[in-house]
Amino acid sequence: MTVDTYSETQRIVPTGRSQRFTRVEITMFAGRSIEAKRSLYKTIVQNLAALGVPELEIKIVLNEQPLENWGVRGGLPASEIELSFKVDV
Repeated sequence: MTVDTYSETQRIVPTGRSQRFTRVEITMFAGRSIEAKRSLYKTIVQNLAALGVPELEIKIVLNEQPLENWGVRGGLPASEIELSFKVDV
């Protein structure tokens, strides 16, 4: 996981949003159900809200990539290896 933070001079805050505006971008394997995504969104919002980020100041973007677009374990396409977890949940 990588967390990038930006100073106020580097951040772009959308019009009408406060300095607490937080954008979360996740790159992941494609294949999760809408129910799994809803659960993820809700969990992220709850956790950020506990840190003082207003719920309406949170934007979440999922970048879903097909398994063949991931080179893993020595350069193999993820679509050609046995993963130790389920993607289609």
